[in-house]
Amino acid sequence: MPTLRRDFLKQLATLACACCISAEDSAQSKSQGRHPYLEFPARPRDRLAVTSWPFRDYMQSPANRGRKLSVPSMDIKEFPAMVVERFAVYNVNPLLNHFPSTDPVYLESFREAVAKARSHIVDLGLPGRCFATTDTTTAEAAVRDGCKWIDIAAAIGSPSVRQHLSAQQGQKPDLDAAAIHLARLAGYGEKRNVVVNLENDDPTAEDPFFIVNAVEKVNNAYLRALPDFGNSIAKYGEEGNEKAVAAMLKQAFNMCHVKGAVQFDGKTYHVDLSRMFEIARQSSYRGYFSMEFDTNGGDPFAGTTKLIDETLHYLA
Repeated sequence: MPTLRRDFLKQLATLACACCISAEDSAQSKSQGRHPYLEFPARPRDRLAVTSWPFRDYMQSPANRGRKLSVPSMDIKEFPAMVVERFAVYNVNPLLNHFPSTDPVYLESFREAVAKARSHIVDLGLPGRCFATTDTTTAEAAVRDGCKWIDIAAAIGSPSVRQHLSAQQGQKPDLDAAAIHLARLAGYGEKRNVVVNLENDDPTAEDPFFIVNAVEKVNNAYLRALPDFGNSIAKYGEEGNEKAVAAMLKQAFNMCHVKGAVQFDGKTYHVDLSRMFEIARQSSYRGYFSMEFDTNGGDPFAGTTKLIDETLHYLA
């Protein structure tokens, strides 16, 4: 087996039967104060990325519940080249659920496809797990899965993961429990040099102010916020959404999701992108802007193109 391939396979070895990192180790990581480092591009187009979420109708994967048989299928390995060809964007933000396999051979072929397209992975989107719970069995499973997925991110060359937070039925997310378990996940991310991002998505489990409080409480540079321009507007209104995005941007590192409109409970909410980019500028955010067109609004190809044009206008 060639050396490079052997080294790649070794990257996928995980601590499957044990906790990834103890509470003591996570406290030590916090005290050491290590910080992630990326050389962010300055040219506006180079700061753009495209996520695979708006294209879920096309993604051929057993874990993709959004697949529509009425449209042609796409393997996630084809996604980086498609983004380059259709949008002239060289950064991708794939979702793990859009991978048909996570075995070492497939992951290596995906990484090769990214390189062949001259593209880069800027974040790997993960499924939801419940960290903000006092149910230790559920939380331990969340930490184990999160660590396993961080190993996959490291293997394909992603500098970060977006860990979705889910909530148990009828339970309010517990901040203290979230901090304990997310600290362990961040500590493992630090060991693998993979940042763990938390997005304001679900209005209950992923409330933006809850996320900010959790990130501040953990106080590890490898646990960061991933602000989405539109996901909090239905809950908080336009002014509250601006405050939410501003709070999230203060804790952001490398990722921010761009939406121009969102649909919630049959109602369309429009996002003031000029204001969102002004807030990002005021926050001195230097990372990537990933296009996440809300597909309930129409064709993801046309919608993504429009988002790219608007983003380039506001970044100019």
